[in-house]
Amino acid sequence: MHNRILQVAIDTPLDTTFDYRCSVSEVTSEQPHRGQFVRVPFGKREVAGLIVGVTEHSDVPIEKMRDVIELRHQLSPLSQQWMELCEFAADYYQRPLGEVALPAVPKALRDAKPGAIDRALKKIATQAASIQTHASEVAATAAPVLNTEQQYAVDAIAATTGYACHLLFGITGSGKTQVYLQAAKAVREKTIALGERAQVLILVPEINLTPQLEDQVRAAFPSLHVVTLHSQLSEGERLRHWLAAHEAQADILLGTRLAVLASMPHLKLIIIDEEHDASYKQQEGLRYSARDLAIWRARQLAIPVVLGSATPSIESWHHAETGKYQRHALTQRAAALATVPRVGLIDTEREKATEGLCPSLLNALRERLARGEQSLLFLNRRGYAPVMHCDACGWISNCRRCTAFMVLHKPERRLRCHHCSLELRIPSSCPTCGNVDLQPLGRGTQRVEEHLHTLFPDARILRIDADSTRRKGSAQEAFEAVHRGEVDILLGTQMVAKGHDFQRLTLVGVINPDTALFSQDYRASERLFAQLMQVAGRAGRAASSLGSVSEVLVQTRYPQHPLYRALMNQDYTGFAASVVEERRSAGLPPFVFQALLRAEAKLLASALEFLNTAKELMPHEGIIINDPVPMTITRVAGVERAQLLLESSSRVVLQAFLKPWLHALRDTKSRLRWSLEVDPVDI
Repeated sequence: MHNRILQVAIDTPLDTTFDYRCSVSEVTSEQPHRGQFVRVPFGKREVAGLIVGVTEHSDVPIEKMRDVIELRHQLSPLSQQWMELCEFAADYYQRPLGEVALPAVPKALRDAKPGAIDRALKKIATQAASIQTHASEVAATAAPVLNTEQQYAVDAIAATTGYACHLLFGITGSGKTQVYLQAAKAVREKTIALGERAQVLILVPEINLTPQLEDQVRAAFPSLHVVTLHSQLSEGERLRHWLAAHEAQADILLGTRLAVLASMPHLKLIIIDEEHDASYKQQEGLRYSARDLAIWRARQLAIPVVLGSATPSIESWHHAETGKYQRHALTQRAAALATVPRVGLIDTEREKATEGLCPSLLNALRERLARGEQSLLFLNRRGYAPVMHCDACGWISNCRRCTAFMVLHKPERRLRCHHCSLELRIPSSCPTCGNVDLQPLGRGTQRVEEHLHTLFPDARILRIDADSTRRKGSAQEAFEAVHRGEVDILLGTQMVAKGHDFQRLTLVGVINPDTALFSQDYRASERLFAQLMQVAGRAGRAASSLGSVSEVLVQTRYPQHPLYRALMNQDYTGFAASVVEERRSAGLPPFVFQALLRAEAKLLASALEFLNTAKELMPHEGIIINDPVPMTITRVAGVERAQLLLESSSRVVLQAFLKPWLHALRDTKSRLRWSLEVDPVDI
């Protein structure tokens, strides 16, 4: 027996690895390997760790080291490529390696009891054998004949040798999903012909988009093992699906952003649907961009990556314009009978709305009801009303813990803060003056739903938002009801705006989109345009067969605004070109690189003082450090928040500055909570 020293990464904020003794027998095969899980003592606890190095030397005397409790030999070690991916993410996003690698694997794998992994692997093998046994009994869905543009994109992706990033720029309903599926088929066939295994990773931005795409993938590939990864899986399901991908039993992995860090030893193609979506950016802990990590992973593995969107992010569009990405345009709807919807603007200055709905929009709804067609109303504000107020004294329902309003949720008779989740009963009278006539101010989806029931008592009306779909599986049930034709008017937030193929929907109405036009966030117009294009794309996907022209009606006080003009013409190209020039002249991404330091404290002055200290901590040649400012929503749950923005025209210069700067910040021993976000999306 002799001792090996294992360098172990642990899920802790400490930016270091930890050395442990491991007794190894010369006559057994149980040698420790980099990429292998271990169980180790850490303080008074036993925790899971990941071996990142095996050595015989350490700066720590071996007699002062603690012993490894258990080596996990039940599964093969994580690959060198996977370890490098986690090391890159940790380095780029300035987080300890343990905080990246350990949360990237299922909790049930880290904390597995003896035999649990063996049982999961046995079940996976049984599932894979069952799929193969019954594959001949299930015929693959006949792939539709692709049009010229689709076929060109598939051929270009399949012909890729080594790394290439393909931007699939297709209008809504242009058949991007079929390009994904047939490109996956072509890449797999090409790889298998060379005698290699081939796995495909498909990312979607939201969980509720997973079931529909999963059905399409399984129908196209009935003989393949398809698994999913997202946060609504049980721990047991997530463990089995992750292990299936890691052990190369799964051929296709479909998941949300967390799936980008899945272990897939034979990965040959990555597909990112709705690549522009902000949901790909993690907003807590490791604040990574799944899209950007997927692109880095494709480059690392020398494989193609496909970014699909009707409204690409400005960064991706700029990369395509400068030749870094290959752009493939899909300019026509894939279904023979489908039409691009006509976009109209309703000037709410001329045509007054009642309870948020203008007469023109109501007439359009009546026409669809008479013809038995479906309509969708889009209002990106949940609850009954954004605020309650008192006409007598001016009291409004502010949250006592946040610099935000408490939203009225009438069905539950609650005021609820959407930032800290504080809930209160609706007051029977004004807390300030005693007036009993408190009024809702503004409209959310609940209030519009109530008005619709009054106007159309016989219509089947369904509201889909975060409040109506809290129960697990309820969102999928609601969307299935729409697909079955059991809904006449669908009302919803951004949950209904993208990815759903509603075959009988011929009208989209957009209520109150104007607030985003005047946001201080420079990305607000880009997000609004993408949102409106996406929700508009739900109409007319098979409308001609219903004998109706599909229509999108946008209620706005600013019908002459350039954004709405571009929307009317479905002109993303022109809109993107204008935004790129604005960003270039203003020195904003993608022409500058940013990092954002946030601080939280009981007092705002303390947070600002800490950030001012950080600004002056060390020389920063080539880096612009702006003055610290309070965040837009300054107080959340009683905690005051401020931020400090760093900018540089060079990504390399910014990254070289951040690491020593953060070490110096840690050395200040400040007791404030603070965090750094690289490439922030909300400023």
